[in-house]
Amino acid sequence: MTVSAVRSLGAFAVDRRPLAVAAYRRLWVASVVCAVGGSFSVAAVPAQLFTVTGSSATVGVAAAVSFAALVVAALWGGALADVMDRRRLLLAADCGLGATYAALWAQAALGGSSVPVLLVLVACQGLTFGAIMTTMGAVVPRLVTAELLPAAGSLSSLVRYAGSILGPVLAGALIPIVGLGTLYLFDAVALLAVLWAVVKLPPLPPVPQPDDPPAGHRRSVARGVPAGFRYLAASRLLVAVLAVDLAAMVFGMPTALFPELAQRAYGGPAGGGLELGLLYAAYPAGVFVVGLLSGTFTRARRHGAVMAGAAAAWGVTVVVLGLAARLWVALAALVLGGAVNFVLSTFRNAISQAHTDDAMRGRIQGSLTVVLIGGPQIANLLHGAAAAVYGPRIVIVAGGLLTTMTVAAIVWAMPQLRRYTAQE
Repeated sequence: MTVSAVRSLGAFAVDRRPLAVAAYRRLWVASVVCAVGGSFSVAAVPAQLFTVTGSSATVGVAAAVSFAALVVAALWGGALADVMDRRRLLLAADCGLGATYAALWAQAALGGSSVPVLLVLVACQGLTFGAIMTTMGAVVPRLVTAELLPAAGSLSSLVRYAGSILGPVLAGALIPIVGLGTLYLFDAVALLAVLWAVVKLPPLPPVPQPDDPPAGHRRSVARGVPAGFRYLAASRLLVAVLAVDLAAMVFGMPTALFPELAQRAYGGPAGGGLELGLLYAAYPAGVFVVGLLSGTFTRARRHGAVMAGAAAAWGVTVVVLGLAARLWVALAALVLGGAVNFVLSTFRNAISQAHTDDAMRGRIQGSLTVVLIGGPQIANLLHGAAAAVYGPRIVIVAGGLLTTMTVAAIVWAMPQLRRYTAQE
């Protein structure tokens, strides 16, 4: 194979250009450590709650508590990120998460039978994690140039999805061997890598804006939260980005119907089996594979058009899923859907980060985090209720069609999205 051929193939592989920036590289390497070794509590907390109570309802309550705490942290953490040094805020949030993991380990070592204590710690986990997600979204644009934001986003997403696959699998295998407490301790230890990377960051104080109030007279954080929503609503481009993302998640995310689909459409056993596992694994598999080929799209200039096209393509894959008579066709649709959704999320993040003034990035990231986490929750509710009346296949097909048609309507009504390029 010639040198030129090797270089051509390399252009299609993972876009590693942001790793040349030392500060981003340290954060990314730390995220690799935490993606697996720091994600055990995702499986350990529900396992412990079910073991203590024997009730899946309690596990559901814990999920609701975590979601509520994450929403609060995303909004308030975003407001804080715009008025204080983001490095210090990120360090405080990471320390809080580490303390939460240590407390989870301590309560497990002492018997771990108190549900209220576990729920409090779940809330602490949601608060700290929400602040970390939001602040990181505001930190990265200060570390890399706007041109590298799609590549940086794809690198981060690649690690996150790989961790979401490997972490729970390893946790499930290790629980019978080392116990729940040790898994919490693994999470705490893995977080030390992130603390090291954050400590090595340069100071990231707020960037003064011409209309900022004098030092010492900044608006309160409480007033800053609605300011973020007002800023978001005033930008037709950001509104279009948010609307496209919501359409893709709310109409086109039928994961709540996978158990019924696996059993009634593809002959899986009651209570779950290989068919169900494959349905859940296919989407992240598609995400992971296209993440390894991020060089094929991260250099694109028409960010808005690529994002809208990916969202419309996601709707088409959902329609194919709903119509699939055979399991392999459904799995292929989900793999392809994961791939195009990875492209969608990469350019959603790049547009929102590059187009937002630095003084507002924290609040905008907080708003987007709420949508990112809340959209699938709404989708689960809507799909579950509709499928009880019309059946899963009709609901899935309708959701895919609604996704594509809604995206087309948004692009027509808000041409700022399809015209947006990386230079803007």
